[in-house]
Amino acid sequence: MATLTTDRRSGKVAGYNIQWHEGKKRRTIHLGSRRFSRKTAERLKEIVERLLYYRRNGTAVPDKSTELWLQNAHEEIRAKLAKAGLLVIEEQKTCQQLWDTFMKHKTDLKPSSITGYRNCRLLFFEVFLPTDHIEQITSDRLLQWKATLLTKFAPASVTLYLTLVKSVMNWAVSHEWLPKSPMKGITSGNFVNRNNDRTITMEEFAKLLDSCPNQEWRTIIALARIGGLRCPSELQQLRWSDVHWDQNRFLVRSPKTERHAGRGERTVPLFPELLAELKKQFLIDSEFVIQSFQGTKWNLTSPFQKISRRAGLGTIVRPFDNMRMSRSNEVFRLFGSQKENAWIGHTERVMSDHYFKLMDDDFTEAAQVLAGGGGNRSSPRSISGGGVNESRPLRRQNEPVE
Repeated sequence: MATLTTDRRSGKVAGYNIQWHEGKKRRTIHLGSRRFSRKTAERLKEIVERLLYYRRNGTAVPDKSTELWLQNAHEEIRAKLAKAGLLVIEEQKTCQQLWDTFMKHKTDLKPSSITGYRNCRLLFFEVFLPTDHIEQITSDRLLQWKATLLTKFAPASVTLYLTLVKSVMNWAVSHEWLPKSPMKGITSGNFVNRNNDRTITMEEFAKLLDSCPNQEWRTIIALARIGGLRCPSELQQLRWSDVHWDQNRFLVRSPKTERHAGRGERTVPLFPELLAELKKQFLIDSEFVIQSFQGTKWNLTSPFQKISRRAGLGTIVRPFDNMRMSRSNEVFRLFGSQKENAWIGHTERVMSDHYFKLMDDDFTEAAQVLAGGGGNRSSPRSISGGGVNESRPLRRQNEPVE
């Protein structure tokens, strides 16, 4: 049995002691009167007696009323019970521990993905404290974080950050750190953002080539604008051994799509404009087609903007994405959707959502067809080298989006 005694100083109550014996050893829990009332001390004495009873009888889980009281008890009281060996307090994991452990377990992430998670983490801790317990990550606070992000970033960027946080929360659930994800019910949004689309014409491509400081940069721009490569991820892996001159094609390895079966690499034609630049570049004896950036961070945008301004084109937003988009539309119109998907390296849905762009010629052609009485509008337009279907790519369900 436990006993309750009162400490007094100068005739005033200074605190309360709950005492009991374990063998020959006397254990004491002291409560200061300034923070805790006698009623609380009396209730704690009852709880101590119950916990001692459960421990003597080998009962691991106390009754519901005792368990509820312990859950709602002051942290100081819970800590004193734990120190006395009457309560086991599970360590409450913090937001910092969650992010650190998640990143430590994600050993298969590519460098670009690691950068994305690190940037997301910095933004996450602008609202949540590293010392916050993960139970404090609620849906309401995440919605407030989302609203804050939308004041700073484009919706597509916010979608990315929400998707990354969703992965972190799902990991916490799968490893039993959280009972359920606080991201459940919070919509991430859409990755599609076409506001910065800009067609880079073949005339502008020629101006860019003329403004390049060397042949390597001419080759970089040709691979992006004519080859349709993702830059820098696909560009930095391209080797001369991948270029099959006699077969008029070259092999492209794609880190972005390699997680999808059969889509880790693709074969692209050596288009004439690209072939001419590669032949000039081949005079340099090296393993990689683009050698000088190997071992660096591949910051291509800043040097490109200097070339663009020198060419009289000003600053081009997202230049490598827009060169790839421009080539995608050209290949689609000249060769059809199947070859466009195979050579540019994505699906019809991705092409439709992120790359397809109506051109002035599309409206001119439509006006001519209507003026001519319609003709056979269901037939593809005839182009030298064979007719192709130039209808908008069809969307397919459950296709991965890059």
